[in-house]
Amino acid sequence: MSTTTGLEGSPIVCYAPTMITTNGVWKGDNPLDYSLPLFILQLTLVVITTRVLVYALKPLRQPNVIAEILGGVFLGPSILGRSDTIAKALFPLRSVMVLETMANIGLLYFLFLVGVEMDIAVIRRTGRKAVSIALGGMILPFLIGCTFSIVIQNNNGDDKHQGTLVLFLGIALAVTAFPVLARILAELKLLGTEMGRIAMSSALVSDICAWILLALAIALTEQNATSMTSIWVILASAGFVVICIFVVRPVITWMIRRTPDGEPFSDFYICLILTGVMISGFVTDAIGTHSVFGAFVFGLIIPSGPLATTLIEKLEDFVSGLLLPLFFVISGLKTDVTKIHGTETWWNLMIVIVLACVGKVAGTAAVCNYYKMPLHEGITLGLLMNTKGLMEMIVLNVGKDQKVLDDSSFSIMIISALIMTSVVGPLVSVMNRQTRKFVVYKRRTIQRSKPDSELRVVTCVHTPRNVPTIINLLDASNATKRSPICVYVLHLVQLTGRASAMLIVHNTRKSGQPATNRTQAQSDHIITAFQNYEEHTENVMVQPLTAISPYSSMHEDVCNLAEDKRAAFIIIPFHKQQTVDGGMEETNPAFRMINRNILANAPCSVGILIDRGLRNQGSRNVAVFFFGGPDDREALAYAWRMSEHPTTTVTVMRFVPGDDSSRAFAETSCEPDDLKVVTVMTDGQHERQQDEEYLNEFKTKTANNESISYLERVVRNGEDIVAAMRSNESGHDLYIVGRGQGMTSQLTAGLMEWSECPELGVIGDMLASSDFAMAVSVLVVQQYIGAGPLNEGITSNPDSPVGQIDIDEQLNAGMQQMNHRHHQKTDDIF
Repeated sequence: MSTTTGLEGSPIVCYAPTMITTNGVWKGDNPLDYSLPLFILQLTLVVITTRVLVYALKPLRQPNVIAEILGGVFLGPSILGRSDTIAKALFPLRSVMVLETMANIGLLYFLFLVGVEMDIAVIRRTGRKAVSIALGGMILPFLIGCTFSIVIQNNNGDDKHQGTLVLFLGIALAVTAFPVLARILAELKLLGTEMGRIAMSSALVSDICAWILLALAIALTEQNATSMTSIWVILASAGFVVICIFVVRPVITWMIRRTPDGEPFSDFYICLILTGVMISGFVTDAIGTHSVFGAFVFGLIIPSGPLATTLIEKLEDFVSGLLLPLFFVISGLKTDVTKIHGTETWWNLMIVIVLACVGKVAGTAAVCNYYKMPLHEGITLGLLMNTKGLMEMIVLNVGKDQKVLDDSSFSIMIISALIMTSVVGPLVSVMNRQTRKFVVYKRRTIQRSKPDSELRVVTCVHTPRNVPTIINLLDASNATKRSPICVYVLHLVQLTGRASAMLIVHNTRKSGQPATNRTQAQSDHIITAFQNYEEHTENVMVQPLTAISPYSSMHEDVCNLAEDKRAAFIIIPFHKQQTVDGGMEETNPAFRMINRNILANAPCSVGILIDRGLRNQGSRNVAVFFFGGPDDREALAYAWRMSEHPTTTVTVMRFVPGDDSSRAFAETSCEPDDLKVVTVMTDGQHERQQDEEYLNEFKTKTANNESISYLERVVRNGEDIVAAMRSNESGHDLYIVGRGQGMTSQLTAGLMEWSECPELGVIGDMLASSDFAMAVSVLVVQQYIGAGPLNEGITSNPDSPVGQIDIDEQLNAGMQQMNHRHHQKTDDIF
């Protein structure tokens, strides 16, 4: 394209359409000489490089931003671009404008999504502690960045941008990357802990402060800017924020009200909002602030709810997966390590990294100490606040574009950001692992729990349909003043967005506020039901929570909560539900995977509840089938606790394998006819001894209890077991049976061939089938077996269908210990 002046003075523009697309290699054209094929190749190369690095760095717990910046460094002049042939072929100077334009469009919409995910109400509710920690963690690094800027200016002998360089480097070292920190906390399963909430609130405050400082720095660095010009830029930016809050936000709220509940938003509304992002970017760029500032503010005024969720679902994959890596790669392409000359410069780099990290940790720990938080929590928070990423990249790129930063300074700061962020995940993971060694607890089973101690139970709920039977089961568990029950109700919800999208639903809404989507409505129903149960039942405390996770890692939320709260029992719903005709149908295949993972990783005993209805009033009849082994002893311990309820009777059946195949059923009634327990003796002498000791203790202490009956039957095979169970089928409301993990028996060998759900065990699977006891609910119990003092809470059964468990992985995924407060009844949301 060229421009000339015609005879009459009017400009003549010569434009070649073939500059964009090629005519094809068959006509002798080189695709790399045309902008569109070149951009497609560049984008493909960027995506492949970053995805490979993301996969390679995943075991090291590195966030995506590290892989994306490293991808740019690899493709840039530091490594691959050192070859002039490759650099000119893949990233020629003529392609930089197209590449940076697309990268900034991706950045524009990503910052819009970040603003959407932030709730303004959260900013108002951050509290004095989070604000103090954020400011305490920013002051020292900011001062270090200012000092480093003076050193750079003295070395270069150029003081043209002295004041603005101080601002840029100070902001770059002081800021905390909010989206990257959310990903790291989600990966470490710390997002729902007290420390995670403080870290996110502090990062939120830090981000807001960084935006204000960045707007000020840009206003001061505009070319030929006078003092009045800078003032006008700042005032115009403030006016833009005011218009967005008081004019644009009410219009968007009106759009939401115009859309009926449960109905999708019209394409017109969505297109209008997406266009508003571009308009906001144009306005702030015209004002003199960076265009991403307008997109961020526009996203911040979008109310949390179904509209925000819709926008995230429509944009996140394309923006964060395809366009955003371009921005980080552009930063990497601008990074030239060869520009860092001399040993003294590298020493300055290391000093900056160490001092900035130490300053952030020291400032944060000092504020935490003021609020009487433990030292290790203050250090961990300081490390988390060292997370760098998008905000720092924006600051550094703007500084380089404004000629405030030279190539050497820019490369130094990029490398420091990489190193500071890359060490956060592994260091916090190691610190959590060391800390959790000292928070193990002993009462991880019902059998080990003391009769006069509080029973802590974690109950998992997928839908409101699971609630009635779980409440009735808890009601039958006999909460007394001497042994109260504390219930942690965990509503399990699938996470459909990226990790930081969990923040949308993690914000606790005030009571009485209407639900904004189906998930919140379900949570409200579940929470209300359990709160009503708590209000009408003595000696029961309920704490409702909601875990938003991918199905693949949802079990970690359950297990971490159980360990964090020192629970003795986890109750999880079966993945099948009863139909109208009495059959069993699968609800969601992912629920079965979650149950298997919980069984394999649980830090305490687990019960899978097959729901066929359980009466909530009048007398309840419970039957326990005892086959020997730890799981059956745990099942008996739970039924023993139930037997103390005034309206519950327990039947215990114990099956003993007969020595003679011709031997018929032998029935010995040791107690009244109320309770029946079934036991199959194990092959191991140690297990048989433990079974006998526990059963003798049970029979001795319940000898005068008329609500308990004990029955032994000698059987020869599985058919005898089925016949014995069917003989006692009528009149019961609940069957309790051990899962029998790792147990083998000649009696049940024939039944194993017909097992459909191995996670229930042989007997549990038979009782859960549609052919057996269609009117009786079943609770399949697995007892926790510790693996030693350091690994307590992690158990592995090599023969389990779930497979082996990585103990270190589970320890790394631990949550920060939180103290239980009996008086607190809040809607904590994970």
